[in-house]
Amino acid sequence: MASSKEIRGKIKSVENTKKITKAMEMVAASKMRKAQDRMRAARPYAEKIGNIAANLSQANPEYQHPFLVKNEQAKTAGYVVVTTDKGLCGGLNTNLLRATTSKLKDMEAAGQQAEVVAIGNKGLGFMNRIGAKVVAHAVQLGDQPHLDKIIGPVKVLLDQYAEGKLSAVYLCYTRFINTMKQEPVVLQLLPLAAESMKTAGGSHSWDYIYEPDAATVIDDLLLRYTEALVYQAVAENMASEQSARMVAMKAATDNAGTLIGELKLVYNKTRQAAITKELSEIVSGAAAVG
Repeated sequence: MASSKEIRGKIKSVENTKKITKAMEMVAASKMRKAQDRMRAARPYAEKIGNIAANLSQANPEYQHPFLVKNEQAKTAGYVVVTTDKGLCGGLNTNLLRATTSKLKDMEAAGQQAEVVAIGNKGLGFMNRIGAKVVAHAVQLGDQPHLDKIIGPVKVLLDQYAEGKLSAVYLCYTRFINTMKQEPVVLQLLPLAAESMKTAGGSHSWDYIYEPDAATVIDDLLLRYTEALVYQAVAENMASEQSARMVAMKAATDNAGTLIGELKLVYNKTRQAAITKELSEIVSGAAAVG
């Protein structure tokens, strides 16, 4: 059995850990509210531009943007993997990377290769460990997503798709459902597929009148569309990160409290046993002298 001094040391150590996890829980709760507000503010724009892009993919304009065309000859697919820069957020990154790895294995079995753009330190480290081909990355994004830091690496895959080198581009991120639930998503970003997006007009086809011309309008619109989806994915992932970290740190704080209670019980038993032993020795010594 451990000595009283060792148990006191353990109790002190767990108490210090509990203070840290409690502080991290409170910081995550504060950041979570801001991240959720940002994510919810961006959702309507992302959904609306998604509807318009979906309508464009069903329409038959005089101009076909490369993002609307399937590159069936290409044997490589692109993946934008959005993870966190820091850990201590439960199984958030693990669940997403497991879903992404499953998709990569399916494509590898079908004879296709993959190129990855990693957004976040955890995804970059994981993709390097499994030997995936990482063509670009963005890390240290901070607490607020900035489009200029994100869209540069992603543009590498968009340009390759426009050149016909990629068969598809997928966006992998964690969608925020509520504070207690976040789900990993692998979404097809390119080519635009109407069935994978919410269309506002039902089953019939839409077309538009373009000013000054179809090429100018569609080029700008589809660039904004891809930027909006990538930004929304990063915003959703950040909201999910802070929620998952708050829940994980609360669980760690509660577990630390339970462990301290158990250690104090062991400490009291050990101290009682030591006192009993000392008393027995005193009584035995007194009896021997008498």
